[in-house]
Amino acid sequence: MSIFSTPIIHKVLIKSDRKKVFDNMTTAKGLDGWFTTGAYVDRRPEGGKIIFKWVDWGPDKVNTQAICPIVEVKVPERFVFKWWEDHYTTVEFDFTEAEEGTVVSVKEYGYTDTLEGHRRCLECAVGWGEALTLLKFFCEYGLRY
Repeated sequence: MSIFSTPIIHKVLIKSDRKKVFDNMTTAKGLDGWFTTGAYVDRRPEGGKIIFKWVDWGPDKVNTQAICPIVEVKVPERFVFKWWEDHYTTVEFDFTEAEEGTVVSVKEYGYTDTLEGHRRCLECAVGWGEALTLLKFFCEYGLRY
């Protein structure tokens, strides 16, 4: 199976403490504050997992979940997990201190070079932009969509 070589890359500045931003992205309590409903996170690398769970999410009121094995955890600097259960992609988050707060970078790669793989890549490219914006609003202002 051929892999689509172009990764998704997004970056955002969040005017908040790096540990707070990291925890809001990598703990169940943090995720449920801005993104999910009933998330589960076992933040251990090699054996840990994150379950994203959405209930009545967005305008289409989506109800779904994604079970994602955790690959790497370096608090509060880096968090890596696998996404998509039928063909895993890799999602890498890096949290870098900046004068104004924290720069959060996300990179996702490993999509199949098929029509379905391209569709998923485009969907997630938009989705990660939205997710980082939601994370920013939550960390900076306490707002939830």
